[in-house]
Amino acid sequence: MRNLVRRTSVAALAALALAGCAADDGGGDGAAPDATAGGTPASTPVVTGVPVATATLQDVDGEDVGDVQLIPEGEGMRVVVHVHGGLEPGFHGFHVHAVGECDPESSPPDDPSRTGAFLSAGGHLGADEGDHGAHAGDLPSLYVTEDGTAHLETVTDMLTDADLLDDDGSAVMVHSGRDNFANVPERYAPQGPDDETLRTGDSGDRVACGVLE
Repeated sequence: MRNLVRRTSVAALAALALAGCAADDGGGDGAAPDATAGGTPASTPVVTGVPVATATLQDVDGEDVGDVQLIPEGEGMRVVVHVHGGLEPGFHGFHVHAVGECDPESSPPDDPSRTGAFLSAGGHLGADEGDHGAHAGDLPSLYVTEDGTAHLETVTDMLTDADLLDDDGSAVMVHSGRDNFANVPERYAPQGPDDETLRTGDSGDRVACGVLE
């Protein structure tokens, strides 16, 4: 009888130990498992797919501040942006520009009388087809956190391989300020937004640029 009791107790203890291990698999408090498979932190976005174009974002001093990938998704294009430092915290206008040239001291393709940072990239892609907010190159603003990092993912059906990689190429651009997308209430502009707002969204200087390749 004592042997039977001993065997029963051992079996019970083993069952309890297995139950404890099962509970610990998702964390000691029984919570869902942390998404850290393969050593990847749960907060790190995982991007899949083969990009049709990529760019390295550089500031006016030529320092790398981030990267951009454009990945086909369904009938559209997923735009993935990572910024790892070098930009001021806050919202920044973010667009695809019509010319794949990021010269930090240059003139616009159509106006050699002006010079400035990254003007060589021209205007927004598709700017000749409508006002700002409806350009093919118009994208959501990029938000940079206090530690200088940013992550943006968005899907657009207004960009194509042919647009991005045509003879003069294209570039991604980060501006110094937030983009109003030419959304100016009539009480502030009874005659409607001016030409600058309709072209640019008043997002300010160009502070980082990357040629899409």
